[in-house]
Amino acid sequence: MKRNIVSIDQEKCIGCGLCINACHEGAIELVNGKAVLIDDEYCDGLGNCLPACPVGAIEITEREAAPYNKELVDKKKEESKQKSSCNTSAGAGGCPGKRAMKIERNKANSQPARKQADDVSNTDVPSELNQWPVQLSLINPNASYLDGADLLIAADCCAYAYGNFHKEFISGKITVIGCPKLDDNDYYIEKLTQILQHKDIKSITVTRMEVPCCGGTVHAAKTAMLNAQKIVPYREVIISTDGTIVSG
Repeated sequence: MKRNIVSIDQEKCIGCGLCINACHEGAIELVNGKAVLIDDEYCDGLGNCLPACPVGAIEITEREAAPYNKELVDKKKEESKQKSSCNTSAGAGGCPGKRAMKIERNKANSQPARKQADDVSNTDVPSELNQWPVQLSLINPNASYLDGADLLIAADCCAYAYGNFHKEFISGKITVIGCPKLDDNDYYIEKLTQILQHKDIKSITVTRMEVPCCGGTVHAAKTAMLNAQKIVPYREVIISTDGTIVSG
């Protein structure tokens, strides 16, 4: 059949991944650093991905294509969710990496070490992580450590790019991390919405890198607040690839 469908100019594409986040059907994936329409059946032809492209590499064209297959799209979304979870077994009590736990810190012991680290000594700098797990895909929206939490939503690369990340951002917060370019951002939106609906989140801090594809982290946080109809104090911090804070 002849219908409207997405066309991606491979010469113009810069591989930012923003179109992947904008496509709710999961029709676009990165292949060798370029956005590619994986199958005609996943594309509804509505063009939600067009405004997301910063270089105008996407357009809607009319051509012979297989009809849009919603059942296939729904199946792919479900498989993506399941892929993010560990396999569980009753005998083993589930995946150890998913087991929710609150980490107690001995502040009396950690402060001297931190002070010495600030003085550029060789003393180990203590971790400020307050819970486990940290991967957003593994977080249980009903975990007790989320009660009354100041929530840090961090793009994966931030902690590697910014040297003082633990002290300035993780300290005193519950931390969840993810990559909006490589992961299913729709699933992240759903998970954050559940957290906001089930728990009394006091504030949200989002840290993202300056690269365009990292904007999905911000989109997920803001969309989740709208979906949950719960707007909390919000801070957004952008970190450059050389490890400095650009804004926030």
